[in-house]
Amino acid sequence: MRIGVPKEPDNEARVAIVPGSMKKLIKAGFEVLVEKGAGVSANYSDSQYEDLGAKLVSRKEALECENVICINFPGLDSIKSGTNLTCVSDPFRNPENVKSCLEAKVTLMSMDMIPRRLSRAQSMDVNSSQDNLAGYKAVLLGAANVPRGIPMMTTSAGTVRPAKVVVMGSGVAGLQAIATAKRLGAVVYASDVRKSAAEQIESVGGRFIEVDGMDDFEDESGYAKPLTPEFIQKVNDTVCGVAMDADIIVTTARIFGRPAPITVPTSAVNQFKSGAVVVDMNADVGGNCESTVAGEIITTENGVIIVGTSNLPGTLANTASMLYSNNLTTFITSLVDEGKVVISQDDDILVGAPEGSDFYVGGMGGVLICENGEIHHKQTRLAGVIE
Repeated sequence: MRIGVPKEPDNEARVAIVPGSMKKLIKAGFEVLVEKGAGVSANYSDSQYEDLGAKLVSRKEALECENVICINFPGLDSIKSGTNLTCVSDPFRNPENVKSCLEAKVTLMSMDMIPRRLSRAQSMDVNSSQDNLAGYKAVLLGAANVPRGIPMMTTSAGTVRPAKVVVMGSGVAGLQAIATAKRLGAVVYASDVRKSAAEQIESVGGRFIEVDGMDDFEDESGYAKPLTPEFIQKVNDTVCGVAMDADIIVTTARIFGRPAPITVPTSAVNQFKSGAVVVDMNADVGGNCESTVAGEIITTENGVIIVGTSNLPGTLANTASMLYSNNLTTFITSLVDEGKVVISQDDDILVGAPEGSDFYVGGMGGVLICENGEIHHKQTRLAGVIE
């Protein structure tokens, strides 16, 4: 069994497999072929891979392995029919990637489709591991750009009051953002469309912002449901009202497979105080802030700084790669049976939990997107996108 690890695109500093995963992969029976220079941007040298048993090869050789592991969809040049390709393909936003795999008869496993409710899948959940780092880095970016100190300080020259931070959304990224801001010494307010999130917010040091008429707007997969325009407006009005005198506002609202909802309209930005910083964690999928410019940090006419940095985990490439590698190593070794990778229709992580079980999510399936030229039978939502 061979695993090929290609170098990611120039705008991606992470690497899919780190040297620390070699021991487990080799023990499972894999020969690991790593493209030369694949880990350099994440501070993993070629010599580290070689010392731990990997073989350094060209990109073509890495992509010709029967198992290819990466972060971004690599394109199918040099990838052969029958290859098991494991990456984060974001199939609902990038159906063309799925179509190309169908035509080439490449088996595509997309790790952003991990059925996160399964306890066995949690150690393979790349969404959570990368979102955790993104939430942490978002607050650091806010702190780096805000023109004032964060914690309360008592000095001979006077007392500095703590900064006010508002976190919009409290999934994995949001909770880490709340906890990080609290550790820095800020007073933290946080919102979520799920009323059940109040306890989680308070457990990490935040103060819950409740909106009249709030319910548990959560779908079967654990993601927030699309909201009605009326309720979105009410959330915007309430939370942006709390944020009017905030120093840092972090937006985290992300709907799986859809554009990010606008939670901070331009009209609200115009009311924020000069020097406030908005860190938009979803600039790559349209942005939560209407004024966000993806990939840029801008300052509005009224002095509000809007951070649209994309790929926040990639700014912490060393740690993000290590966590991603741990997720993928656990996943790929779980598929090994008698010396080969087996794609089993009985594996809930691959195909989704059976209908009728507590973990079933209608029309979602698991990480197995397509195999042998066919979309997996449970991927009914995806089939609609492809057609």
